[in-house]
Amino acid sequence: MSSQIAEDVMPRNSHKDEVAAPLVFLYEHPQWFAPIFAELTRRGVAFDKAFIPDHFYDIGGNDPKFKVLFNRMSPSANSRDHGSGIFHTLAYLEHLELLGVRVINGAKAYRYEISKAAQHSLLRSLGIKFLPSRVIHDASQAVAAAEGLRYPIIVKANIGGSGKGIVRFNTRGDLQAAVDQGQIDLGYDSIALVQEFVPARGGYITRVETLGGKYLYAIHVHLTGETFDLCPADICQIKEVETFDNACVLEASKSGLKVEGYTPPPEVIQNVERIMQAAGIDVGGIEYLIDDRDGEIYYYDVNALSNFVADAPRVIGFNPFDNLADFLEEEIRRAV
Repeated sequence: MSSQIAEDVMPRNSHKDEVAAPLVFLYEHPQWFAPIFAELTRRGVAFDKAFIPDHFYDIGGNDPKFKVLFNRMSPSANSRDHGSGIFHTLAYLEHLELLGVRVINGAKAYRYEISKAAQHSLLRSLGIKFLPSRVIHDASQAVAAAEGLRYPIIVKANIGGSGKGIVRFNTRGDLQAAVDQGQIDLGYDSIALVQEFVPARGGYITRVETLGGKYLYAIHVHLTGETFDLCPADICQIKEVETFDNACVLEASKSGLKVEGYTPPPEVIQNVERIMQAAGIDVGGIEYLIDDRDGEIYYYDVNALSNFVADAPRVIGFNPFDNLADFLEEEIRRAV
């Protein structure tokens, strides 16, 4: 399959007389989407790839000939020196939507994807429990923002992904020392969340995947061993969990962690679907945990970039990439 940028911007190795594929993947990570690329190729579904680091577009150019764009841009791109593509992607999605192109995980979804602060505001608006959080834009604000929160606390970059930019502080003194020494990293957009650490009951977090805004499956990811501090996204923690090669939830089974299929209670499924539909996320996942202190469920991560769990047939009993391919084929049929 050609590595084509998009029909409105022809790459150097393409030809204007080529027939445009109806579907384009806008993506940044070179390996994450190999399974869906392979499944669509097996089915004979034509698609093109728009690799964000090479992508540009002409606002006044011809309308794109593709009918559907699937946004798979990662908020952790900055960790791979592709951070400039984050806000470029947002501008491009808005451009396409104004032209009437069907964008899967479009601009609204992507705005939530790249803002953990916005995610928590959304949860509040829906009356769904979220981690006690304060939003800061300068490291000097961290200690004051943590007042009233129970230590340990974590400081989390607003634009993260795969656990990037999450650091735990056990005491006020630890946090103050980090501020004084210039060790607080607010992330790509200079915004961060100061949150309470929440001990996960049972030593696991739960990730729920959705497709078309509807429940698809869920998994428990058991956090084992003394290397883990059970705070949100610890499974993706990059500062203290180096032994797992910075693995995220979706690669947990490859990292030696226990992952098992799970069916959440109906109220959780209902909450997850409400969140996804309110956020405009077509394909994505939500993570939550049960606070071991009070038994309450707290939702803490809303993802518009869902790659599905590794070794899915063994873990959940089916291959979700088959479902995703079905969904994409139906979107193409509707758009053509």
